[in-house]
Amino acid sequence: MELKNKVLFVCMGNICRSPTGEGVFKHYVNERGLNSRFEIDSAGTIGTHAGANADERMSAAAERRGYQLLSRARQVTREDLDTFDLIIAMDQDNLSVLVGLAGGPRENIRLLGSFLPDVADYKTAPSVPDPYYGGAAGFEQVLDMIESASEGISNYCLALTEG
Repeated sequence: MELKNKVLFVCMGNICRSPTGEGVFKHYVNERGLNSRFEIDSAGTIGTHAGANADERMSAAAERRGYQLLSRARQVTREDLDTFDLIIAMDQDNLSVLVGLAGGPRENIRLLGSFLPDVADYKTAPSVPDPYYGGAAGFEQVLDMIESASEGISNYCLALTEG
């Protein structure tokens, strides 16, 4: 039996960036026939939107690119930090919350920006901006960044289970 790579995408409310990470990355692994190798989920650092669908504007932008955002918002738990092989924070604020919840830095908690092509090192990794209060271009930027990072995320995870 193949080992599954358990990947969790995390933003603040789990209604824009992290469900998009989940949906885009699920599509990415499906297109490459890697479904059996991955378990993918998303969560938020706050529980305000627990049970809610993804933001309608984010869902519409994702749908235009062929992605479905089907998850329901939930808050990240301490148990998630031990269950998931890779926890991907969308920005520095959420990274700080995750590191605090973990009791300190962990190798499996990383910024999405660290998986983007041409990012030299972790210290220069950009955050995925929160599009919630902005216009349509912000939702497109989120999609662009997650699409660009998907190959790096996949390669990183596969190396963990094959290495």
